[in-house]
Amino acid sequence: MDKLNIREKQEVREHEFLSPYASFSDCSKGRDIYEEPCDIRPIYQRDRDRILHSKAFRRLNGKTQVFLTPEGDHYRTRMTHTLEVAQNARTIAKALRLNEELTEAIALGHDLGHTPFGHAGERALRRVYKPGFEHSEQSIRVVEVLEKHGRGLNLTKEVRDGILNHQTSKMPSTLEGKVVRLSDKIAYINHDIDDAIRGHIITEEQIPTEYAKVLGYTTKERLGTIIHDIVSHSEGKNDILMSKEVEEAMHGLRKYMFQSVYTDPVAKGQESKAESMIEQLFVYYVKRPEKLSEEYQYMIYEKGETIERVVCDYIAGMTDRYAVAKYKEIAIPFAWDVY
Repeated sequence: MDKLNIREKQEVREHEFLSPYASFSDCSKGRDIYEEPCDIRPIYQRDRDRILHSKAFRRLNGKTQVFLTPEGDHYRTRMTHTLEVAQNARTIAKALRLNEELTEAIALGHDLGHTPFGHAGERALRRVYKPGFEHSEQSIRVVEVLEKHGRGLNLTKEVRDGILNHQTSKMPSTLEGKVVRLSDKIAYINHDIDDAIRGHIITEEQIPTEYAKVLGYTTKERLGTIIHDIVSHSEGKNDILMSKEVEEAMHGLRKYMFQSVYTDPVAKGQESKAESMIEQLFVYYVKRPEKLSEEYQYMIYEKGETIERVVCDYIAGMTDRYAVAKYKEIAIPFAWDVY
């Protein structure tokens, strides 16, 4: 073992310590384009680092989670949501002796393709871009195509599988991906409750008693209950499981949030404006692709992508603030000086 480099020693330790159901770094299905292994970092750690240093990841800080343009500094953004998902997922993965680096890479990358203005932006692009739009598919396009000036990040198949299949209707192929899939729901249900209480949309006392009795009466209690339940029911098994009681309570709480928060006229009152703005931006740039930035024009004229596809990419990558600035630039007259 002394002749092994640092990465190889870490890979040996994974086989000594991790669960037999974990995804081992040296057993990865690899990348689409072969790269020489790093002498220090295992393969999933390299993926995690690439996502963390990507432009798309940095832009998450300027994208809406649930509440559009809230007054206050403590509401979640898509970035803080992503970090909370990663933290919950690593806690579960560590307790189950799964691959924490794969888990974190999937978690950090799962929302890279999300639009400005949250699901309002996603709905708008879904209407105007005829092939349709799903943020999980866009996240894959970000890491495979859009980052690095069209070269992509060349991530492993396991990380891309977890990113693509993190939504409710899909299922990842690794336990680490399944952990992130659940952790996404755990995070947004609980932090959206926290933000909704802060925004005076609901109160803690309004949360249905049948769910509070099972999960807890505070965010801390609910997180603790759900995470402990997943760990206790998944330990030593080739699956990620929850007890029926806790799973039903979590689904019930999610349904309550859709009824009381996600459709609340105060919290969501600006969404129709945001959707209209996204739609108008799409029409404008489809008619004027020369107004796109250079890297997106390259995708059209050098790589042969359709104008509609690239305009969709351009708008999906915008932050809320940048989208508003571009809309003002193209739609609102400004004063000029003849002198």
